[in-house]
Amino acid sequence: MNDPYAAFGSLQFSRPGDGVLEIVMSTPGKLNAAGHDMHRDLANVWPEVDRDPETRVVVVRGEGGAFSSGGDLDLVRDMANDFEVRTRVLKEARDLVYNLINCSKPIVSAMHGAAVGAGLVVGVLADVSIAARSARIIDGHTKLGVAAGDHAAIVWPLLVGMAKAKYYLLTCEPLSGEEAERIGLVSLCVDDDELLDTAHEVAGRLAAGSQTAIRWTKHALNNWLRTAGPTFDASLALEFMGFGGPDVHEGIDAIRERRPPRFTGP
Repeated sequence: MNDPYAAFGSLQFSRPGDGVLEIVMSTPGKLNAAGHDMHRDLANVWPEVDRDPETRVVVVRGEGGAFSSGGDLDLVRDMANDFEVRTRVLKEARDLVYNLINCSKPIVSAMHGAAVGAGLVVGVLADVSIAARSARIIDGHTKLGVAAGDHAAIVWPLLVGMAKAKYYLLTCEPLSGEEAERIGLVSLCVDDDELLDTAHEVAGRLAAGSQTAIRWTKHALNNWLRTAGPTFDASLALEFMGFGGPDVHEGIDAIRERRPPRFTGP
């Protein structure tokens, strides 16, 4: 595509329908984990989408067998070891959430397989979130040894209530697509083979609708999220404080060694 999206090399772009832009997260061999480049691109692409006169709605999906397995562990290790990396990624994490919220164009997510971490930010904060039955939705922050930051505090209590939000964010218990729909975390759950067709059908309806009406409705509804901004800012600050502590190193090692973590902090 001969357009500004060429600057976002970790993402793939296509136009499957009139006014529809499809964004594909692609990290071959890593279940679309977000490394340095993808984390930056996911944060910065939304203002470009907002300015794009050819795009009325966005569909976001992952390539291959997963939506996204979250932050790449090399990125996480660099954040834990390097203050400059940590402060840069902190800004990107903040921009990702606020840029999604403030993008005037409706966003449809199509989640299958693993949907974790930075990818899950896009999946759950999408205006219409669609999960395959096989999806495994996990907020894995506390298992990694850091507070549940990213998007969790700003939207999970609003979607599922405080009791469910605390349970899933504190325990990192996986959610199937069906359970995510049942408790209200996602908009729809469909059979795996219907996921993309459903996402494109919803996107087509949104692209054909009154753009002022749809965008202004999104803007008004997202004021609920904007009022939770201080809660989100606090959660993000606490998450990134954790990246400077000892537990995150044990969390990384445990994930790589496929074993339960043995945290020793207070």
